[in-house]
Amino acid sequence: MNPTNDLKAWQLRAQAQTELLLERFLPSENEIPHTLHEAMRYAALDGGKRLRPMLVLAASELGGAVADAVGQAMAAIEMIHVYSLVHDDMPAMDNDSLRRGKPTCHIKYGEATALLVGDALQTQAFDVLGRPTELPAARQLAMLSVLAKAGGSRGMAGGQAIDLANVGRQMPQADLEQMHSLKTGALIRAAVLLGATACPDLSDAELAVLDAYAAKLGLAFQVIDDVLDCEADTATLGKTAGKDADNDKPTYVKLMGLEAARSYAHKLVAEAVALLEPFGDKALRLRQLAGFAVARKY
Repeated sequence: MNPTNDLKAWQLRAQAQTELLLERFLPSENEIPHTLHEAMRYAALDGGKRLRPMLVLAASELGGAVADAVGQAMAAIEMIHVYSLVHDDMPAMDNDSLRRGKPTCHIKYGEATALLVGDALQTQAFDVLGRPTELPAARQLAMLSVLAKAGGSRGMAGGQAIDLANVGRQMPQADLEQMHSLKTGALIRAAVLLGATACPDLSDAELAVLDAYAAKLGLAFQVIDDVLDCEADTATLGKTAGKDADNDKPTYVKLMGLEAARSYAHKLVAEAVALLEPFGDKALRLRQLAGFAVARKY
């Protein structure tokens, strides 16, 4: 089978699995408060690349994973990601009206409800990830810590704060990379670590190697995001194209130029993939997802 077609089939299965998990773990819109639950499901279901759940699943293939822990981690990481998008799209942040090809949550449900959607999705993620599984308790507690740190002030939220503080400024490459290692990279690293931690037989040394892989992948993903914001159209992206330039945000394209930024992303991915060599064929999906991160068009 063509490796590209094989990856596509695997991605479709992983996306379908993520959708089923979110359907299962999100509160029903028939449950009070109806509008909040409806808005949570609107924001989380039926859309997105689902890259972070895919990374959880791919990393879980490296060892003897506990299936329930993997499924709960896939749902939890996507809930955190969606909460970040809901808040990021609001007028006080990036002020966008389109996400995943449909009106953003605050456009459809109002700003107050969108704030609550983000809050509720974040707490729901920890409720889901904390449910009992056959994973050793210390291992499951470590997963909760990974997700909490990735979403907090030393992770995604901190990266967002740095981003907002630097609108209209030119940032040196080291500062730009620090920002994106938090804003985008933290959840990508968390996804890989969650999947790997769900395998009781993987050692701390192996987890450290996987974290280094994920750090490079997260940075490459953001670089390509900056490229696509310049090159792709709104219909392809599913969100407003050219938003970074319109908002005068610091980006890799602004710093390096388009072609240099693209080349840098490919370099980072090559370095990430090289780190997976000790895992052999078990790391196939992680290798393929790294390639997808830089080859994608959306």
